[in-house]
Amino acid sequence: MRNHTESAAMLERLMPDMTAWRRHLHMHPELSFREERTSAWIAERLREIGCDEVRTGVGGNGIVAVIRGANPGPVVALRADIDALPIQDEKDVPYRSTVPGVMHACGHDAHTAALLGVAAHCAAARDGLAGERRLLFQPAEEVTPGGALAMIADGALDGVSAIYGVHLWTPLPFGTIASAPGHIMASEDEFALVIRGRGGHGGMPHETVDTIAAGASFVQAVQTIVSRSVDPLEPAVVSIGSFHAGTAPNIIAEVCHLSGTVRTFDAEVRSRVQERLRAVADAVCRQFGADHSLDWRDGYPPVVNDEREAERFFEVARGLFGADAVKRIRPLMAGEDFAYYLERVPGCFMFVGAGNAECGAVWPHHHPRFDIDERAMLSAARLLVAMADHYAAEAASDP
Repeated sequence: MRNHTESAAMLERLMPDMTAWRRHLHMHPELSFREERTSAWIAERLREIGCDEVRTGVGGNGIVAVIRGANPGPVVALRADIDALPIQDEKDVPYRSTVPGVMHACGHDAHTAALLGVAAHCAAARDGLAGERRLLFQPAEEVTPGGALAMIADGALDGVSAIYGVHLWTPLPFGTIASAPGHIMASEDEFALVIRGRGGHGGMPHETVDTIAAGASFVQAVQTIVSRSVDPLEPAVVSIGSFHAGTAPNIIAEVCHLSGTVRTFDAEVRSRVQERLRAVADAVCRQFGADHSLDWRDGYPPVVNDEREAERFFEVARGLFGADAVKRIRPLMAGEDFAYYLERVPGCFMFVGAGNAECGAVWPHHHPRFDIDERAMLSAARLLVAMADHYAAEAASDP
């Protein structure tokens, strides 16, 4: 195993490649479950790098690449996500998306490029590597049911002792590294409500059952679920993301469609919110004389870092970047299907600061002008390499 200085120098030399890889992916994004060209391109790079194995078609469009060290040791998995979002890229940069209505607005292109850098590093350093590095390039993180479960079912975690993942995060400034033990990201559930009434003339509402009025009442009523049905010390969010009804100003809408998301950390709170959501829909629609159907979709579970692996993160990150750069992140109400990996093997999900006003990396994730400070890819690659090496060294020292 090389020391941090040697490892950093090797990865520094790979930075032009990582930048070029990221920009290629940014220009050619593909949506969740449709990453065929992206997957083929990644596999080609991995074969050029010289991985011992490159398995494609894992859980759909996923890839598992293997690099075996010359020395015995554990199997450590490192994961990146590869899918993009249905958002029009509005940045004025040379690497702007060439696909109308699709862009990498969450950093998955950079996650992939950083993990390719890790692959190149590990392949070049395999003579000093202990154990196996298994690199997971996962599709479909952005859309439930996600790609993690399918990759797991296809054997991606077989024999794995630990797993690590990184998210480049623009709310954190470049140079900042963060994680925490235990719950760090919320469960992510979705619901869709259809309200059916009786349409009619806008000037004669008494002859109708107004679904817009019922829908508006539902939107107002669900705001009380968190404030009145959930323990104030338990985090929970209920958000309505879409409301569609009506065709003209003088027509009472016969059908109203609403959809939203629920974010929680605790299983009992998760169940309670679903129960109350259904009760509110029943009561509101009964009040207006409307029929309804509510579809609930269980999404990703919470992301829960292993306590020991979170300790490892703080030890490793402080050694790499200095104590002042390493933070304990507050739990986020965003979701991530990395949660499924952590349900099965110990590991840690980590955040690398990628925000920087000087290069325009100031927009939030999922924004049309989202971008990153590309230097964060080097930080992410260094962190992933060091976490895996530290785990392998500790395993070798155990009696």
